[in-house]
Amino acid sequence: MLILGIDPGIARVGWGFVHVDRSTHTAQEYGCFETKAGLPPEIRIQQIHQFLTEIIQKEKPTIIALEQVFFAANTTTALSVSQARGAIMLTASQANVPIASYTPLQVKQTITGYGRADKNQVQQMIKTLLKLPTIPKPDDTADALAIALTHAYSFKMANYSLASKTGSNVKYPRR
Repeated sequence: MLILGIDPGIARVGWGFVHVDRSTHTAQEYGCFETKAGLPPEIRIQQIHQFLTEIIQKEKPTIIALEQVFFAANTTTALSVSQARGAIMLTASQANVPIASYTPLQVKQTITGYGRADKNQVQQMIKTLLKLPTIPKPDDTADALAIALTHAYSFKMANYSLASKTGSNVKYPRR
């Protein structure tokens, strides 16, 4: 299974591909796509759409794991991130790639075992779990890999639970 993890944003979109083969998780390609400040939001969203369309066509992920938007204080930021998230969801839909969404709390809990872990704890675990030489920078990139790993672990747990109830395994088709 090839998971594309995405940390959505209007200025920066963290992205990372994690390949899952049984119990092995490998970061394949990752980075951060940035849009230029001062551009109209519709142009920034179009750029995000074009970038993601290209990497989805190139890598052909099995699923996209996307962080859910949660902002308690800054509604302006929440709105622009939600717009970017909507564009990402549309891009995935147009490419016929399913989406799984995870809250920041779910990601922290899955990756570190503690739902209130700080960014540094999550980044250190990403480096360790994916056997990376350094912590991926900027933070958005490490977050995207954490979101992808969250799906990998959640999917395994769901399969294990379903298999124990039905005696069978559910698997995504290989691409």
